Amino acid sequence: MHVLVTGGAGYIGSHTCLELLQAGCAVTVVDNLCNASRVAVQRVEELGGKRINFVELDLLDLPGLRQVFTQHPDIQAAIHFAGLKAVGESMEQPLRYYQNNLISTLNLCQAMAEHGVKHLVFSSSATVYGTPATSPIREDFPLAPFNPYGHGKLMVEQILRDLHSSDPAWQVVLLRYFNPVGAHPSGRIGEDPRGIPNNLMPYVTQVAAGRHKEVRVFGNDYPTPDGTGVRDYLHVVDLAKGHVQALHHTQQPGVFVYNLGTGRGSSVLEIIRSFAEVNALDIPYRIVARRPGDIAECYADPSLAWQELGWKTEYNLADMCRHAWDWQKNNPNGYPPST
Repeated sequence: MHVLVTGGAGYIGSHTCLELLQAGCAVTVVDNLCNASRVAVQRVEELGGKRINFVELDLLDLPGLRQVFTQHPDIQAAIHFAGLKAVGESMEQPLRYYQNNLISTLNLCQAMAEHGVKHLVFSSSATVYGTPATSPIREDFPLAPFNPYGHGKLMVEQILRDLHSSDPAWQVVLLRYFNPVGAHPSGRIGEDPRGIPNNLMPYVTQVAAGRHKEVRVFGNDYPTPDGTGVRDYLHVVDLAKGHVQALHHTQQPGVFVYNLGTGRGSSVLEIIRSFAEVNALDIPYRIVARRPGDIAECYADPSLAWQELGWKTEYNLADMCRHAWDWQKNNPNGYPPST
């Protein structure tokens, strides 16, 4: 199978490209490199032992996207990662987020439809659930996002549902995943955020590397075992494998929704302490005020993905912490400049 991967040079995209290569797929990557590195694709090629067709292109460029399909008429499916992804930034720049994330998806679907490609796996998010009343979260829980990033994900889900309603030949998989962390065990590809990280694990690794003084823990008065927020952290390689499973196990038309998570919540302090213990490092942290909009607890019920896709996580929290540090210490400043 020849798969188009949008945003394939990014964190989750690069790991998924490697799993696709190892599954015997041909891969074409489209990425504008606004929050990614060409080097990541080169390293995926080295690890996978196969070439990737790489096209530096913004999905807002519909004519350019059409040309990709024209030049690669054997593309059979797409995995759509490309998009802006910082929750806080989405609240500051909502129009930019809606314009980029919605129009890019519309352009992709338009180009796919014109070339008869109707198999799509979409990178959605647990943010579509908003503030759930209870955990673990099932796919049939109410959907109530509370920031533009989450609203955009839910809008795209609806766009894809409407697309299938208009043309039942479409095979659409919506993957709502929770908190991806870690890196490939080789230490060659990993998370390389631009600027100050928005997520916990890369901030912890950068503190360990001396790039920041301490980890800020936002609130310790939540109704959780240690007072800090609880989230469902899953290894990025497990997540990548979930996309491959979704691609190959969904052969009939329809719209399918799956949570990808471990089914277990870990607190912020648990992550910090596990990272320090596994890697024999000191990770200083400081308790600060809660962030607006943060919730106490959020973790998945991933049983549907296991039942229908045969997918479940293989890596534990210690693996996530070890592999994240292996990546960071081997690449203290992230990916080097592309040559």
